[in-house]
Amino acid sequence: MIQVFQAAVLGQSTSIYTDTKTGISGGYMQYGNFSVLFAIPSNLTAYPNEFILQITGMRSSKSNGGGWTGISVKGGMIQGLLVIAYVDANTTGTNPTVKTQFRISPAYDTPQIFTGSATAQIISQFSNSTHYQITLRCLSCTSWNQAGISGSLDLSADSGTLGYGMASTSVPSDATALVQHDIGYSIFGINYSNIRAVGTNYASWIVGATTTTTASATPTSTTTTIPPGAIPTGTFDYIIVGGGAGGQVMANRLTESGKYSVLLLERGPPSTYANGGRDGPSWVQQNNLTRFDIPGLCNEIWHNSTGIRCNDYDNMAGCVLGGGTAINAGLFWRPPAIDFDNYFPSGWKSVDMTSAVNNVFNKIQSNDRTSMDGKYYLQEVNMIYNVISPALTNAGWTSVIANSVPNLKNRTFTHPPFMLRAFQFINGTRGGPLATYTLQSRQRSNLKIWFNTMAERVTRNGATITGVDIVNTAIGGYQGNVQLNANGRVILSAGSFGSPKVLWRSGIGSVDMLQVVAASTDSAKLTAQSNWIYLPVGYNLMDHTNTDMVFEHPSIVPYDFYAAWDNPITSDKTAYLNSRSGVLATAAPGISIAFHEIIEGNDGISRSVQWTARDEGSLGYSSSTSVTMSQYLGNGFTSRGRLGISSSLNTQVILKPYAQNENDIQAIIDGLVNVYTALSKVNGLTWIHPPPNSSLIDLENYVRSYTAGRGTNHWMGSNQMCADDGRNHKGRGGCVVDLNTKVYGTNNLFIVDASIFPHMPSTNPTAIILSVAEQAAIKILALSGGPTGSTTSTTTSSKTTTTTVTTKSSSTS
Repeated sequence: MIQVFQAAVLGQSTSIYTDTKTGISGGYMQYGNFSVLFAIPSNLTAYPNEFILQITGMRSSKSNGGGWTGISVKGGMIQGLLVIAYVDANTTGTNPTVKTQFRISPAYDTPQIFTGSATAQIISQFSNSTHYQITLRCLSCTSWNQAGISGSLDLSADSGTLGYGMASTSVPSDATALVQHDIGYSIFGINYSNIRAVGTNYASWIVGATTTTTASATPTSTTTTIPPGAIPTGTFDYIIVGGGAGGQVMANRLTESGKYSVLLLERGPPSTYANGGRDGPSWVQQNNLTRFDIPGLCNEIWHNSTGIRCNDYDNMAGCVLGGGTAINAGLFWRPPAIDFDNYFPSGWKSVDMTSAVNNVFNKIQSNDRTSMDGKYYLQEVNMIYNVISPALTNAGWTSVIANSVPNLKNRTFTHPPFMLRAFQFINGTRGGPLATYTLQSRQRSNLKIWFNTMAERVTRNGATITGVDIVNTAIGGYQGNVQLNANGRVILSAGSFGSPKVLWRSGIGSVDMLQVVAASTDSAKLTAQSNWIYLPVGYNLMDHTNTDMVFEHPSIVPYDFYAAWDNPITSDKTAYLNSRSGVLATAAPGISIAFHEIIEGNDGISRSVQWTARDEGSLGYSSSTSVTMSQYLGNGFTSRGRLGISSSLNTQVILKPYAQNENDIQAIIDGLVNVYTALSKVNGLTWIHPPPNSSLIDLENYVRSYTAGRGTNHWMGSNQMCADDGRNHKGRGGCVVDLNTKVYGTNNLFIVDASIFPHMPSTNPTAIILSVAEQAAIKILALSGGPTGSTTSTTTSSKTTTTTVTTKSSSTS
């Protein structure tokens, strides 16, 4: 599947540039061998629906000098019109023809040919042995509507975003298929106001442009249907939807007594080698490892996410056993008391959570030295820690061992703790819940895991859930309906995007989203409107708010984690394979230091700020000595977003939760000023973003005009837990689940994942999600009216081929 233009944690932004060959001035961004120039007319009345786009891409030896480069004019892949540039494989010579296509995509899958009115008039194009470039006037490119995706550009606004993706393989000669990007992708901010200001000569720039590309009226494509497996016979006491952080804990705790039969539905494949995964480069596979096992390969997800990432969300999520715990950097923070006491309801305060948190950290032992030889790799080599920590000390910050004093999160710094050294697992590899909760529960006969099997909806008789409709996502998955035993229960653990989607497709949510589902291809399967349960599903959406700073220092020595995928340094590979030591035992991208501060707001609310630093550039700048520091605004912020569902049944953020009010913005500013001031005293340090010698006003403007990616993919809150039944507000207020995590208006449907959080934590969220799942398991098992269970599983082997369930048509999602 194709996942182009997703917003990585790192963002870039444009600067004003004039192309010397064409004289065109506009917003310019360069990333490696790729660049884009975006020009807007100053007179939007005369030229109301167009812009100029110049795309420069790298020719690849993998495809005889081909490759493609694409731009999303709206930022995200499924949000906007896609403009694809590539070398025509049918032309020869030293200067083959560069072509363009318009595409659009309703999901993270192969984008389809766009059939609307967009037209590309070519201003110039050239190619040589290393690069290709095309400059085009894009007419009727500011609005689009196809395949349930509609949108527009407001070029009169102050700013916007563009997205890019690059591939080393050319567009096939039939020009309909498109191979996935494998070189890079991201989004970047773009300042329309500045670009309009330099667009006074737009009329002269478009003279001589000729039409060579129009949107196709007769696109052709092929669809491959994957045959589903026959559902094994039998029913279950518990069905868990999703094998992420919450689902792994629930599977372990529900099977622990041996009393209940439990089914875990995982829509993706296995991940780590011990759990049945086999994905990875050849040198990894040959040593009984996978890409998920090796910490130094975790950042590869941003370059190569085929078969791993959820294709129906508009943000990054891991659709693989383990979810985010299989693909993230493994930071593992013991939760501070404020993360429970400030915003969680009764029964979920820090005093109530002591046992649950201890259970997690007794099972998963965190460590800030992930290499088996006990050394700090990268932190000793690239000197980031040694550059930043003395400056913080001089500014009054204190060094701590983070998980020994979890409540000290104000003006403290630390070597970051990881979950990579895990109890009863090989040190130096990814540990966490996959190596503990999941490996342990998979040894029990009363647990079944069905991989490549996605839950579409729960089936219900009024308030009582009777089963789950499922569809296969790949070979080996199942399709049909799997049933509960009497008094059985369903646990949704599909995450802040996946669990809301199941609820909406089950007739549970706000009326506007349920009406979208009712008008979709799901209409025949959606329960009658008289059975709808109105709850605020999708509201209260949260994510840590990211703001990057970039500096250079001559002591920094970079490390190319991406090169380790195909061609690791021999000594590093040997150290890892022989003794689980060295740089590859360090999680990419080499986070060397973390530091925290609490900002007191004028509204009386304390807001937590976390910083991490890594040896790579961002915001459109990269050098061999650059460092990016990312600020996460967490506990205490009050901005909220909203998640929705499209007519093509994809989940999408319809309101972003970032910096929506003055107090949140001021906390970001105050935190940035404090760090900028402290580090400005470091000898040899040169600020890039913000610029050197920035005043307080400059730093404030830097934050207020920040257009780069704000997201961290720590999504939470879309099915909030509290004592206020959302039905009393007709789905426009209150909460989705009660204090036992049961969905209001149902008898036996529960949610255990990050979506039930009422507020963001202070730190990276893996450990606190596991802790909440531990507490949820205790509460659910203590409730009366559940399944009676038995000493043995009621299911047959997953190899059974009996078909007792009517097979339904495959999902369109």
